Amino acid sequence: MRELHVTLLQAASMGPILSLGHTTPDGTRLYKSEIPQFGLGVFLANGSDCKQAVLWALEEGYRHIDTARAYDNEKEVGEAIRESGINRSEIFVTSKLRRFHAVGHEETVRRCAESLENLGLEYMDLFLVHAPPKDPYHRKPTWQGMEECLETGMVRAIGVSNYGAHHLDHMRSYAEYLPSVNQFEIHPWLQRPGLRAATEAIGAIPEAYSPLARGKKIDDSRLAQIAKKIGATPAQVAIKWCIDQGCITIPKSTNKNRIGENLASLDIDLTTVISEISSLEENFVSGWDPTAEP
Repeated sequence: MRELHVTLLQAASMGPILSLGHTTPDGTRLYKSEIPQFGLGVFLANGSDCKQAVLWALEEGYRHIDTARAYDNEKEVGEAIRESGINRSEIFVTSKLRRFHAVGHEETVRRCAESLENLGLEYMDLFLVHAPPKDPYHRKPTWQGMEECLETGMVRAIGVSNYGAHHLDHMRSYAEYLPSVNQFEIHPWLQRPGLRAATEAIGAIPEAYSPLARGKKIDDSRLAQIAKKIGATPAQVAIKWCIDQGCITIPKSTNKNRIGENLASLDIDLTTVISEISSLEENFVSGWDPTAEP
């Protein structure tokens, strides 16, 4: 059972807190930290829309914001954090190394520094490799650069995104610190028990992006029937299912009402409908999926 912590951060985030750590080859857990299980994703949120969405989310009680260099909105995320007036130590910030920047040790460290400059922050709470480097030769030195970012305090945790089970297994041959997180697409129509298990096997937590299947399944009549039974919205059911699987979950929205509605999903009880949600599985990939690449 994954360890949960009740802290002052939990009260602020209005949601559960999970323990992060990095497993070493001898099984030791190092660089331990904590992450709010629920957060705001800002993929495709641009300019002032991104900044406003982050401000609304922080006002609602969110304390985890997930961005990426590829989203071109790190600057706006940083501005919102500063303007919110909330102590930096209370906000968990994730960003990611662009795939075509993942070409070696020095480049990785340099790009991490650039993301920090864009954000206007002294450190990131979590830094992810956005996808397995296209050239397998670059995977080891890129991860070594990530480890340097961790050791020097530029970031407090490192992880990966869109890594398949075979990518994770190969990391055992070169990682001094295995990833703390693997972020990939997870939702009721793409449940991925095998990849979730492989992620947990290396001591990492699965993180669900696109928990609403990029909106492509939100009108599923089966989901609507399930939601009606428990007095929730379809989006709340999909989000809470991810949470209940133990996944860090980061739904994206720039709509103030939906930002609040998504947060309220934490209070939904799926006990009576869990088997019906499980039956929605159809291996539906809504977007980009490098997990199956060599």
